[in-house]
Amino acid sequence: MPSPLCSRSNLYPSIIAYAEANPGNTNFGAVTGTPAHVNGELFKIMAGVDLAHVPYRGTPQALTDLLGGQVQVGFADLPSSLEHIKAGRLRALAVTSAGRSILLPDTPAVAEFLPGYEAIGWHGVGAPKNTPVEIVDKLNKEINARLADPKSQAQIAGTGYEPFATSASEFARFVVTETEKWGKVIRAANIKPE
Repeated sequence: MPSPLCSRSNLYPSIIAYAEANPGNTNFGAVTGTPAHVNGELFKIMAGVDLAHVPYRGTPQALTDLLGGQVQVGFADLPSSLEHIKAGRLRALAVTSAGRSILLPDTPAVAEFLPGYEAIGWHGVGAPKNTPVEIVDKLNKEINARLADPKSQAQIAGTGYEPFATSASEFARFVVTETEKWGKVIRAANIKPE
């Protein structure tokens, strides 16, 4: 699931130019240690901009302050921000997936102006380590069939998510890659558990 990079204003011509023109005075709100927070930290690292993280205890509070203009930028998940975007109360500047979202097709991906940027939230299904391969394969086949069903896809899209079907071995590699990627961001940003 992509997260939209949002703002209450246009921040023309781009959030990067705005942050460069206002170093130290551009804030992004997110709950500390959440995907929204590390998405923002990855953006800061890759864009080389000085955005100040404003910590929140919950996404509703972060969105309230973004809507009220207390913070200039937010990295929020689609389920919590899509209603505000569609109502025009919030402007999606970009989505954090590698490509455009089917839910916001007119909104560019961050990667369109910051090549290589990708930050998606995801859910997966796991099984105990010693589960027999034939059971894992059967579960994987059934889950992927359900995810390919148009009715299921519509239901999932209605919640702000996009289905992502893969093999068990591809998913295992994905988890390892994601763990390494976000571990580096967390260490670089010096994010500590609260």
